[in-house]
Amino acid sequence: MFSIPGKQAVTMTTPAVAQIRKLMQRDNRHGLRIGIKKGGCAGMEYTMDYVDAAEPHDEVVEQDGARVLIAPMAQMFLFGTEIDYETSLLESGFKFRNPNVEDACGCGESIKFKDLDELRAEQGHS
Repeated sequence: MFSIPGKQAVTMTTPAVAQIRKLMQRDNRHGLRIGIKKGGCAGMEYTMDYVDAAEPHDEVVEQDGARVLIAPMAQMFLFGTEIDYETSLLESGFKFRNPNVEDACGCGESIKFKDLDELRAEQGHS
């Protein structure tokens, strides 16, 4: 839906690819669907869910055996995002480096996106 020819909607780091592939294999799933929903102190939150099949308008990104599907309503907000997987002594989890985020809460779980018109202009849509 909101794509640029020759450019993937999102990219994944090597650790993210390894973790997504591991989750897909462990639970015998088609991939992980990434989306956004209202919530959190900054207004929006990322979602990740297992999927058994792609929906008709999902954007499918595959990299080295890892597959993420982007829900239609989230595609414009996630375009250009790098997905990483970080492990530390206290926590492990997916991290989103998203150029479309204007602000985030201190814990990083909740985000605020740039104005919709600004996003469209940056992505070349009118």
